[in-house]
Formats: sequence, C-alpha cells, structure tokens
Amino acid sequence: MSVSGRERAHLRFALAVHRAAAGAGDACFSPYSAASALGLVTSAARGPAAEETAALLAGSAEGAEEHARMLREAAELTPRAGQEEPVLEVANTLWAWDGLPLRRDFLTELATWPSGGVAGAPFVEDPEAARAAINGDVAKATRELIPELLPPGTVGEDTVATLVNALYLRVAWTYPFREAETADADFHAPSGTRRVPTMRQSERLGYAEHAGWRLVSLPAVGGVEAVVLLPDGDLAERESTMDENLLAELLAARRGGMVNLSLPRVSLDVRTRLKPALHSLGVHTMFTPEADFSGLTDDPRLLVSDVLHQAVLRLDEGGLEGAAATAVTMRMVSMPVGEPVTVTVDRPFLLLVRHSGTGAVYFLARVVEP
Repeated sequence: MSVSGRERAHLRFALAVHRAAAGAGDACFSPYSAASALGLVTSAARGPAAEETAALLAGSAEGAEEHARMLREAAELTPRAGQEEPVLEVANTLWAWDGLPLRRDFLTELATWPSGGVAGAPFVEDPEAARAAINGDVAKATRELIPELLPPGTVGEDTVATLVNALYLRVAWTYPFREAETADADFHAPSGTRRVPTMRQSERLGYAEHAGWRLVSLPAVGGVEAVVLLPDGDLAERESTMDENLLAELLAARRGGMVNLSLPRVSLDVRTRLKPALHSLGVHTMFTPEADFSGLTDDPRLLVSDVLHQAVLRLDEGGLEGAAATAVTMRMVSMPVGEPVTVTVDRPFLLLVRHSGTGAVYFLARVVEP
C-alpha cells in the first residue's frame, strides 16, 4: 500500500518535532494534537506567522489545508459489528478573554474542526481561575489522564487567549495478548539490561524488513493500529536515519504474516514545551510582536507566548489508551511608541527591588564591580 502525499507530509512533521523536542531517554508526543493546535494558529495568523507554521505542517498554505482535512477525517473511527466499541474524543477550543474582539470568520472556521468551539475565561481579571477552567476542561476531555496541562505560572494577567486541542483514545487490540503469557524478560536499555513485564503472542500481523529496520503492525478496533519500529542496531545510532521517506517505504512494504511477538508493556507520561522545538524548526514570527493574528481578532497586539504539550500512552494486553493536549497561550503586548531608547549599563549603578503596588523597597543596592 502506497503512502499519500499528505500522509508523507504528516510523517515529516511528526519526525521533525519528535527529533527537536524529544531529548534523550523516553519520549512521547502527539503529532495529531500538536498539528491540530498549530493548524488553528495557521488559520488565525496572517503573513509570516501563518507561512512558517504552514511550512512546518505541510510545506505550504495549500498543504496545511489538506493536512487539516486529514485531521478532521482521523477524528472519526470505524467500529465493526462484534468488536468492542472504540473511544476517540477530540476537542478544539478557543479560550478567550471577554475583552478580546473575535472575528466571525475564525469562529466559523473553528466550528468546522472536531468539537470546535469558543469558551470564555477571565484571563485578565483572574488568571488562576482561567487556568483552572482550562485544566478542568482538558482533564474531563482526557478522562483525567491529563489533570493539569497548564502548570502554575503559565497564565498571567497579559494572557488573553489560549488555543487548546485535547485528544483521548482507547481501543482494544484485534488480537489481544493473553495475560497468562506475560512474563518478565530481559530488556537491553542504555542503562543496562533489566527485567520488564513482556507480552507475547503469535498472530498474523503486518510485518516488514527494510533498510535496517523491522516493522510490526498491531491492528486495533476502529481502524487504529500500533506500529513497532525496531532497528537492527542501536536506536540512538539508527534513529537519525529515519525520515518520512524511509518510514513511508517501511509502511508500504509491510505484508501479512505470522509473527511471534514479544513486546514490553508501555506506560509513558511526558510533558513538553514545544516553543524551543518550533523555534529550531523555523517557526519564529508568531512568538514576536511582528506576529499578525488579524485572522483571529482586530486587536493588533497579540503574540504567542508558549506552546505546552502533554502526552500519556499506555499499551497492555487488552489494547491501548492514550491522551494528549496542546495549549497555545497568547498574550497582549503594548504597542511601541516612537523610537526605542538605548540604555547601556556600563558603569556603576544603583538597583532597587520593590513592590510596584505599594512602593515598598525590598532591596536597595549599589553595583560597582559586577
């Protein structure tokens, strides 16, 4: 089975963000959730801010629109009679301060996304209440797997909007593992060999060998599958060779055959700040005062302050359960007035640390030899 152009673009996005954000050790993120949030940013932005996110998502504005259609289609599972009902819930929400004027065109576009809608939050008046409302909504959408997407300090008085995607997925394997077959087995981790609970089965599964990789595809109900990619050598060395073309070739090469599979149970819960990764991938403008979000609002003072992501993934004998959420927080910046003033502190100076509300001075210092 060949891989379509839009799927190849999605694989490119997924691998690029994974490499930029994963670091060392265990990693997990949801390309679906991150792409959904960035797709909404693309719709809200104009100029370079839109062009950069579209280029990362799918290479162009037209590609980003096709990518968005792919995400919409993937929000629907196809249950079959006699199988356990799959569960997939997706929500796309714009949380907005009442004082932020919103453009009707964007709200119309948002409504076309899975469970797309707008909700009010008292960002300016009560940032903690706004944070609690968003966290509560994400916790509900993810079945409490992500109870606090936004940690303390991520919502301030200058925050006026947050674009949030939340995803929950629970599906059973088409061919469940028998719990009686699960036993501890060696797992050769970089830190050393250790014993881990390992599931076993012999079934007709999708399988491929290509370019130093082995692929096993585990089908699940609803048209979902888990794809295991095992390198012939060390993963740390081999992972850099994996790109969207090689992955597409592996997926296209798989054929049905009997596989004796031993697979560890998986349980991951990973938080990621995506802003540094996006910077490294060429997405800059939306984080600067040069950002143009006139697709979202007539107020010209908006920029993205951060992109927060959390993913939870569990695989056991019965199936898989996962949840993910991505929050794009947006804040208001003051409009520049006149030319900037340059101040170069290159000689001894005094320093006050004070309470701005009352004027009480916490510290008074003289800096002579910094």
